[in-house]
Amino acid sequence: MTATKAPTMTSNLHDFLHHTTYDDLPEHVRGFARRWLLDLIGVAAGGRRTHLSHIIHDHAARHFGGHGAQLLFDGRMVSPSGAALAGGMTIDSLDAHDGHKLTKGHVGCGVFPSLLAMAQAEEGMTAKDFLTALAIGYEIGTRAGIALHRTATDYHTSGAWIAVAVAALGARVLRLDATKTREAMGIAEYHGPRSQMMRTIDHPTMVKDGSGWGAMAGLSAAYLAQDGFTGAPALTVEQDDVADLWADLGDNWRISEQYFKFYPVCRWAQPPLQAVLNLRQTHGLTSDKVVRIDITTFHQSRRLAVTDPKTTEEAQYSTAFPTAVGMVRGTCGPADVNEASFSNPEIQRLARSMVIRESDNYNAAFPARRIADVTLVLQDGRELSSGPTEALGDPENPIPLETVVSKYRAYAAPVLGQARTHKIETQVLSLAEGDDLASLLALLTEAE
Repeated sequence: MTATKAPTMTSNLHDFLHHTTYDDLPEHVRGFARRWLLDLIGVAAGGRRTHLSHIIHDHAARHFGGHGAQLLFDGRMVSPSGAALAGGMTIDSLDAHDGHKLTKGHVGCGVFPSLLAMAQAEEGMTAKDFLTALAIGYEIGTRAGIALHRTATDYHTSGAWIAVAVAALGARVLRLDATKTREAMGIAEYHGPRSQMMRTIDHPTMVKDGSGWGAMAGLSAAYLAQDGFTGAPALTVEQDDVADLWADLGDNWRISEQYFKFYPVCRWAQPPLQAVLNLRQTHGLTSDKVVRIDITTFHQSRRLAVTDPKTTEEAQYSTAFPTAVGMVRGTCGPADVNEASFSNPEIQRLARSMVIRESDNYNAAFPARRIADVTLVLQDGRELSSGPTEALGDPENPIPLETVVSKYRAYAAPVLGQARTHKIETQVLSLAEGDDLASLLALLTEAE
């Protein structure tokens, strides 16, 4: 980007960040904040079963020691930045959390664990403060993500702009003045992980979407700014060519634009998976009747090219594997992307024989729409086609709260047990109706 004048933080952003209260949140915004919080907690619980989560929790305990915050579903005490790092990576370890089409990524997975860490480390946060800050984090993170995609040629992971959102929340919680708030967001943008998303799409590993690293960078930036450290201006916030994104803060609530994920795999893989599930149900099919699955999709979905995963990261960043799982099992859940499930010969047969092509029309529709169509070639010679299909859970067709709750229970209960799962659910869905935040924090930080 080429600057035309010295950028400055707008008073609109500063006022929204520091002066928005619970009473300023429309009722539907409060509802979305509780909804996404419950979903994130469920995904975090499921993520605790991954190797990634165990590694990063142990790493934080060894290298981010200190007093301030307990690790999510672990209990060990670390620095707030270490807790944000481990929490963000744990949620990111199971690709089932909410996201936004135009950011091509996820806000809550970094904002929530950072806020959880600050709620423990800094005194005085109420339940209303927590829910309000979570909603603010979604607003700032979504806009920063759209701004980065608009102004940078590379496709950067969510951590790049999560860092900016977390730094802003840190400034709010620490009650930084306008100058230090600006420095915090500038430090975060400068040091945030500008990691190349398509590199991990082509070579899926534990680095994933950079969310935990962005959370750590953002929270560290807020504490650095508090101590007087200075940073370059955050151009995704202050540059003239993104000013329109920040002008409607408090009027246009982008938390309602997030999508819900039914399955723990990359959003780009979910349209063909959904198409197969639809065909399977409509025609009463079982996988043994299918010779081959042909997929036509958009470029980014075709790039999810792993057909024979060896790790959960490869399974989650694959189009062929979860689509084959859907045909064989009629669903795709956390256990299906666990390493123990990879040896099923029927899933392997379908995944390895799959033909995946890309469509110019579907490419042109991306990222506002993610479309695929599927043709099942059957043993009896018939071919069944799905037609253009999109993933369920898009904000244009919002799913009911009951669906979110059902998914939360399915992900959390096997890890946390029924009683604890129910207690968390009850407290989250009534959060901010009272001021009891301490009991929820205890439920979220006790070892699983």
